[in-house]
Amino acid sequence: MEKGKVHVVVLAYHGQGHINPMIQFSKRLAAKGIHVTVATTLSNTKAIQSASSSIVFESIYDDCAEGGVAGPGGFRGFLDRFEASGTRNLTHLIRDSERPVKCLVYDANITWASSVASHMGVDRAAFFTQSCAAIASYYPMHCELSEVTPSVPAFSLPGLPEIGLPNLPSLGPDTGRYPPIIRYLLQQFDNSVNADWVLFNSFDKLEEDVVSWMSKLWPVRTIGPTLPSIYLDNRVEGDDDYGFNIHKPNTDTCMKWLDSKETGSVVYISFGSNANLNTEQTVELAAALKQSNNSFLWVVQPSEESKLPTNFHDKNSDKGLVVQWCPQLEVLAHHAVGCFISHCGWNSTMEAISLGVPMVAMPQILDQMTNAHFVEYVWQVGTMTKSDEKGVTRRDEIKRCINEIMEGERGQEIRKNAIRLKVLAKEAIDEGGSSDSYIDEIISHLMVA
Repeated sequence: MEKGKVHVVVLAYHGQGHINPMIQFSKRLAAKGIHVTVATTLSNTKAIQSASSSIVFESIYDDCAEGGVAGPGGFRGFLDRFEASGTRNLTHLIRDSERPVKCLVYDANITWASSVASHMGVDRAAFFTQSCAAIASYYPMHCELSEVTPSVPAFSLPGLPEIGLPNLPSLGPDTGRYPPIIRYLLQQFDNSVNADWVLFNSFDKLEEDVVSWMSKLWPVRTIGPTLPSIYLDNRVEGDDDYGFNIHKPNTDTCMKWLDSKETGSVVYISFGSNANLNTEQTVELAAALKQSNNSFLWVVQPSEESKLPTNFHDKNSDKGLVVQWCPQLEVLAHHAVGCFISHCGWNSTMEAISLGVPMVAMPQILDQMTNAHFVEYVWQVGTMTKSDEKGVTRRDEIKRCINEIMEGERGQEIRKNAIRLKVLAKEAIDEGGSSDSYIDEIISHLMVA
């Protein structure tokens, strides 16, 4: 079969952190001649500004009309509506396609996707948007909740901090040993057990030991980093941006300001698209930045601005810039940025690693705790802040971590490690690299299947 006749449907979950890596994977497939249809929610399709001409976007659920996560029944209601509408419309999309669909690539969080693929007789690829290590940390909980004997011993993660739990509108009653959000996350294991491939936005040399352990459970393939090609190998024509943003970035303001700064002099701060620092933590962070010797660029979304100290913008305009959103990849790639204070969401972590930027890790919830642990203790490309008994990281601690990277002797070693991982990330996705080879392997299978 010719490549151009191979049709893959990619089923993406809602939200920027989920859809961006799956769109980038879709671009990689399309650049190799595969026809790709990205099926997702209507709000996602509306937020997409650009992508490959070989990719078609189809809405399988009108979350705009039904209020999305904020609609009736909260998060649980959204999931139920997405499943009912998505199952029906995805089945129609696969059945009625003029180009026969060979494979469904689905976000592992979408628990009903594997059943649709099985029913339609197409290959299945579960796509994880969290790190291999984070998923490995969930494995003992999955076995306990499912009342199954682990097929392999749990992966050892000594010293891993406890995971925090997010505040969601609703996910059902909080009963049993594990809260609803954990039970929901653990369904990813059931959704992947029969998959033909289990894909991760990572690369072998980044999580080598975890990947080796996980390969005993699943047919794991690391296909990352899933950054726009211009930041890695430049082999995907015109791929200089994700093409999806839930907020409009202050690009000109950010880049002109950074251009005026010296190399490695700026601390960049962002807590992702779902940032929700409490007021006390915001005030402590603001004080640390004010007292620091470094210039800073801080992303504070409109919903968070009221938590800032009074007149913070005006009082610190000489050394800092506060914006509502920024082009993060361009910022991290800029020579002026010396470190990145981050919540350690997996996309942000992979971006920092791929662009060689040291990190001050301030994790908040779930997989961020695992990612932050690896940033300091495994990859040694940053330092993780410590919180007090109230769960707040104080200004002196934040300043300590900034100084350790920007001024301290350990910072030199951290920067060397960051550059080393940057090189490995590029090698992984370069032609013939491990991640690129895995993508070719999947395509070759689909061409003869």
